This record gives sequence, structure tokens and C-alpha cells, in this order.
Amino acid sequence: MKNDMLKGNPVKSIIMFALPIMASALLQYSYNLVDNIIVGRYISEEALAAVGSIGPINSFIIGTALGLTSGFTIPVSHRFGAGDKKKMNLYAGSSITLSAIVGITIVIIAHIVSNPILRLIKTPSNIIDLSSEYVNILYFGVPLQMLFNNFTSISRAVGDSKKPTVFIVISVLTNLVLDILFVGVLELGVEGAAAATVISYGVAAVLSGIYVMKRQPELDIKKNDLKPNLRISWEQLKLGIPVSLQFTITSIGSMILQSAINSFGSTAVASITAASRVEQITNIPMSGLGVGNSTFVAQNYGAENYKRIIESVRKILILDLIISLICSAILIFAGPYVVRLFIENPSAEIMDYANQYLFTIGGCYCLVSLLFVFRNTLQGLGFTYANTIAGAGELLGRMLVAYLLTPVFGFAGVCFAGPAAWLLADIPLIILYLRVKKQKLLQ
Repeated sequence: MKNDMLKGNPVKSIIMFALPIMASALLQYSYNLVDNIIVGRYISEEALAAVGSIGPINSFIIGTALGLTSGFTIPVSHRFGAGDKKKMNLYAGSSITLSAIVGITIVIIAHIVSNPILRLIKTPSNIIDLSSEYVNILYFGVPLQMLFNNFTSISRAVGDSKKPTVFIVISVLTNLVLDILFVGVLELGVEGAAAATVISYGVAAVLSGIYVMKRQPELDIKKNDLKPNLRISWEQLKLGIPVSLQFTITSIGSMILQSAINSFGSTAVASITAASRVEQITNIPMSGLGVGNSTFVAQNYGAENYKRIIESVRKILILDLIISLICSAILIFAGPYVVRLFIENPSAEIMDYANQYLFTIGGCYCLVSLLFVFRNTLQGLGFTYANTIAGAGELLGRMLVAYLLTPVFGFAGVCFAGPAAWLLADIPLIILYLRVKKQKLLQ
């Protein structure tokens, strides 16, 4: 069912659109959640650390891929808002072809660079082989993830955020059943967990592809729309590359930080892995509203409804700030209990590390709300270079922590990496939004 964002109450439209996105994000997050819980409980603490240690590398490669698809579909929203169905279908078809080509290219590169990166970030010797086994199977799912993310972005671009959630539910259930079968019953270890995830991505990609190509009422993508068009492809790449660079640059900072975390040993890696999963859950409401606002902004920018854009940004920012305070309380008071789900009988050392991390980021969580609002707003307007600038700010924040705070304050310094990254990303985003608002929206 399509959600009309071009009229009516902006905040209500965004919230109704964002709720399925939040549900989808929670379900997609459960891929890693299920893997981590089953690996941590059925295999070992070292196996959990191995899966967690590849997080920054995973973000570097998969985040880079998915960032591209987010940029590819921005013109679809703009053309939908402008009522130009022909070009909308052309951009949608081009994004599908681009996603497939780029996905296959990335999976080849990923297998070449993953093992050297694991060694570069000083992955502990007792988990490096497990990490390699896990990640080198997982990357076969990159093209499938890209296609699924692209199909989902196309649906959202035309106002449909509900149907993709159904496909994710089926995919997550597939992942859960296969995880239990491969890891718990067949005892295939971390390789079984990775294979379960790849198969689940395939299920999601096939179902969402059939829907977008055959059943989505707003779309009528023909075979000719799928043919590579250099002009359109280049236009989409120019929008996708800055978004992708944001993930790339941020992930480089995370890998630098991961190297610092790895120096504390596999116990610290396991604790950060578990605690960061709790953080990712609390990210979902603000992230969902950010994506919803991005689509709202893109459609109304295409329709030249500039006042609605300004109103939505102001009100969503207030709402996100309120949500961030609630999330802070959850991280500080409930987070430690959630950490125990990942590790059976966690040691006092693991819990001390996890609590320190959760308490630190919980006290600075309002900075995340600013990041999601302004980054997604600028992306919806087509100013995707803002993502790259924000990514550079996050990289700088994590580098400062890794090289300056951690040597002095130890693990306590690691905990301030997130807040430092958010702050240094927020400042340029706010300045850019105010400039764009003055130049483009206040006309």
C-alpha cells in the first residue's frame, strides 16, 4: 500500500512510512543477532569474538555496496514526486542493472582483500582463522544484498515501505531455521552461520525482485529499462558514490579503532561485539525516521513542496531528540541484561567492558539523532556529497580516539570513539543543511 507523502501532515506521513522501515531494520539486524547468539552459545566465546571482529571489515565492504544502492534510487523518488513515470521506471531499471554489476565486482574484490585486512587490524591469533572462514563465505551474499536493498529502495522511493517487510520476515525465519540446522544440529561452526545468512539474502532478493518487477502498482519496468544507459548510470553513480564513500570512510575509522580494541584481547572483542549489538537495536527508531524523512524530502523536492521539507526536518529533529533520550536510558539500564543473551555465563571482565561501553555512549546519544536527521535530509535533496563529509568527520573522530585517547586512557578511551565520531560528523552536516536551506528551499 502506497503512503502519500505529497499532502497531509508531514510528521504523520513520515512516521507511518518509517514504521515498516523500523520493523525491516530490526528484522535485518536479526541476521547478525541470531548468528551472534547461536555462535556465542553453541560454539564458544572465541567464535563470537571471531564473528564480531569482522564487523568493521564487513561494514567496509558491504556498507560500501549498500551505500551505492541508496544513491542509485534517489532520482526514482524525485521523478515520482514530479509525476514523470517514464523516467521513474528508467531510473529504477538502471539501478537494478547497476546493482547486479557492482555487486559481482565487489564480491571478487572482497575475497582478495579480506584476509590481508584481518591481519592488518591485528586480529587476535586465536580467532583469525575463524574470522576468515566466516567472512569469506559471507561475502558471496554481497550481490544478493545489493539487489535486495535496491529493490527495497525502489519500493520506498514510490511510497511503499510495507511490502519489503514481509519479504524480510520470510528471510529472517529462513536464517533462523538454517542457523539452528547448520550450527546447532550439523555443527558446521561459523561457516554454517555464514552460509545460512547468504541463503537468506537470496530468498529476500528473489521475493523482492518479483514484487518490484511484476506486482508493484506504481512501477512498470520493461526490459528496455534494464539495458545499461551510460548517461543515466553515470548520473546514478554520481549520487551513489558519495553515499558509499561515507560507509567506506567510516569503516576505515572503525577498522583503525578495531585494531585498538584487538590489542586488549579476545575478551574485550567479545564484550564490544555484544554491547554494540545492543547499541544497534536502539539505533533503529532514529535510523528509520531518518530514512523515512529522506524519502519524504526527495518526493517533495521533486514536487517543489519546499515548505513541507523545512517543516518535516524541524519536527522530526525534535522527535528524534526525544527518542534519543529514551534510547540512552535503555542502553544504560537495560543494556547489560541484553548483553547476557549473547554469552552463556559471561565473566566479570566481559561485563565490566560491556557496561563501560554502554554507559559512555548512552550519555552522548543525542548526537546520533542529529546525525540521522541532517544526513538523510541532505541525501534526499540529492546533496549526497554531505555523506562523504560526514564520513570524514567520523573517521577523524575514531582516529583521534585510537591514536590519542586509547594509549592514555586504555579501554575507557575506546568507549568515546562513537561520541567523538558523531560530534565531528554533526557539525559539518548542520552547517551544510543551513546553507542548502537558505539557497534552495527558502525561495
